[in-house]
Amino acid sequence: MQVKDMTIEELKLLIQETVAETIQSLLVDPDEGKQIKPEVKQQLLDSLQRTQSGEPGIPAEEVAKNLGLTW
Repeated sequence: MQVKDMTIEELKLLIQETVAETIQSLLVDPDEGKQIKPEVKQQLLDSLQRTQSGEPGIPAEEVAKNLGLTW
């Protein structure tokens, strides 16, 4: 069936289904089910611990500069 042969209601339904499928595809976690390497997990836990203890992180400006970005 071509769009020109659709009723307005059929076209609306097609658009709704397309939007819903697109949104769903964007919400899927591409890393779902994957394992985190132990060293990466430890780095994340260490970072969380430092943050929770009040240790300041790296300023965004410094990160941007290190990456060659203009902030």
